[in-house]
Amino acid sequence: MIQKILITFFLFVLTPMVNAGSFDKTEKDKFIQEMVDEHQFEKQALEELFTKVKLLDYVLEAISRPAEKSKEWHEYRKIFLTSERIKKGVAFWQDNRELLLAVEEEYGVAREMIVAIIGVETYYGKQSGKYRVIDSLATLAFNYPKRSKFFRNELKQFLLFTRELNMDPLTRMGSYAGAMGMPQFMPSSFQHYAVDFDKDGTINIWDHKPDIFGSIANYFIKHGWQAGEPVATAAWIKKGTSLDAHLGKGLKPTIPLSELTASGVQVKRKMEGNPVSSLFAYKQKESVDHWVLFQNFYTITRYNHSPLYGMAVYQLSEAIKEAYVREALIN
Repeated sequence: MIQKILITFFLFVLTPMVNAGSFDKTEKDKFIQEMVDEHQFEKQALEELFTKVKLLDYVLEAISRPAEKSKEWHEYRKIFLTSERIKKGVAFWQDNRELLLAVEEEYGVAREMIVAIIGVETYYGKQSGKYRVIDSLATLAFNYPKRSKFFRNELKQFLLFTRELNMDPLTRMGSYAGAMGMPQFMPSSFQHYAVDFDKDGTINIWDHKPDIFGSIANYFIKHGWQAGEPVATAAWIKKGTSLDAHLGKGLKPTIPLSELTASGVQVKRKMEGNPVSSLFAYKQKESVDHWVLFQNFYTITRYNHSPLYGMAVYQLSEAIKEAYVREALIN
């Protein structure tokens, strides 16, 4: 009896929940007709395809509680800045040393940044998603009115590129939100930024490292990455300084660094010139860390529009680079 209860429990926990109901028929039928009218899909084929697509309750639950909105920095940081993730990042870099160097030379995006993105997104490819992309996207497109417009477009882009590349849309796997492959690109990002880095005639971001690394680097370049420029620097605040004029101004850098320093914000890293910046406070358990952020940090957050995400990627990249260099010196 106990064994049966345990089996039932694990099946419930580990298996994505399927709604006893169905997709919103009006929304689904409208979408199918749009794909027929605007992109020349066959209506009968699409209707047959969607009979095989599942509505996932878990997706609706997960989308409402992302870690970036439910955790403070000290909680969020512990997820990604672990000794094990740093160690595996170094090993991943070593295993892909030549290819990462080739991508950096082509695009100017630091190798440690590519490694850190993959480390945060998929734990170096080990957690790239256990849900069918089409199930996740259809669930959110048809049964999540709050963001249905966004996910309808992602579902459209997914069907377009799977048709173009002759992929079976029922076999592509991804995250609960429909992000795909090792770099966790949404379908629209795949369409705009994925590249065939090794020129083999196809684009594969699921298990082909040249395209994975090249696509991440291309995404960064297209979102304003500046080769060799700073990402962020820790800051300390002079006693009596008011930060009201600078905090909470958004991630896009708009404040000249000289304006920050003149107001009492002191950076812990020497900067060339007078780059525009933004100022953010990161809550530790019993204190607050202040960071000055630059254009390259903003580029990271185009991947995920969260200052917590951006800082996790940056700090992980720095930790991996430091450990990689230290190990190279030892050996």
